[in-house]
Amino acid sequence: MAPILLNCMGNDHNEYIKQHVQVKNPYLQTMEEDILYHFSLSTKTHNLPEMFGDIKFVCVGGSANRMKAFAQFIHQELQLPGNPEEVKDICEGTDRYCMYKVGPVLSISHGMGVPSISIMLHELIKLLHHAHCHDVVLFRLGTSGGVGLPPGTVVITDKAVDYSFRPQFEQVVLGKVITRSTELDEGVASELLQCSLELQNVPSVIGNTMCTHDFYEGQGRLDGALCSFSHEEKLEYLRKAYEAGVRNIEMESTVFAAMCRVCGLKAAVICVTLLNRFEGDQITSSHDVLVDYQQRPQVLVSHFIKKRLGHIV
Repeated sequence: MAPILLNCMGNDHNEYIKQHVQVKNPYLQTMEEDILYHFSLSTKTHNLPEMFGDIKFVCVGGSANRMKAFAQFIHQELQLPGNPEEVKDICEGTDRYCMYKVGPVLSISHGMGVPSISIMLHELIKLLHHAHCHDVVLFRLGTSGGVGLPPGTVVITDKAVDYSFRPQFEQVVLGKVITRSTELDEGVASELLQCSLELQNVPSVIGNTMCTHDFYEGQGRLDGALCSFSHEEKLEYLRKAYEAGVRNIEMESTVFAAMCRVCGLKAAVICVTLLNRFEGDQITSSHDVLVDYQQRPQVLVSHFIKKRLGHIV
């Protein structure tokens, strides 16, 4: 159910009913137990409201090591008690994903590509629903190939688009194609861009993000084991993408945007570019430079969270 706005006569603000995390599956109500298999959690064996009921921000990213590092980073940024080096992996009973809870922030890995993040999102959204969470904002933090942007630029996604630059995600269900919109929350994107202006060394833009199902041929790379096109055809495709507003390419944004939108979750995709695809296909920056680049989305989202929590005026 969408949030109901209540007009308050004589007041300068609107009060609203808490926006609880929705699921779009009536069959869940008939289940005695919901096993979140890939998280090694269950509604019967775990008190999910007690464990996760205070979550307000969920940050997801492909790499398990990177999401552990983010959990330790946000622990320090929020100045929480305890040793950040001792954050516990809630999903240690499985090797599919990692999950760390740091105050009101959940940090989770999602692996690589649409299928992997899709499985994680189904269980994450159910987890937030079972825990009675409300007013939650989701962020996908990642790396990407830039389209006409210098390496190190952070792209805040306006619309996640497919290989034909359409803001949609196609899911095959029972042999039929279901199409879902991939528009993201404009307010969160604008807030993130404002946060970037308040930071040093986090150059950011808002642009469309193209999601592909492959890192090599699907992204027009010339350096894979297979290549069925010419250098000129690659550049022409990238030019068309740029003209369509695409500023970076990755492999998870469309399903992330689509599932969050269907379930009424505010969400944002924030990916740093590791190279300009017009200039090459292989990542040549040094390890130290890449580490700096990869930290930029984390720094930006940390600033957003601290502002939302009132740690920064």
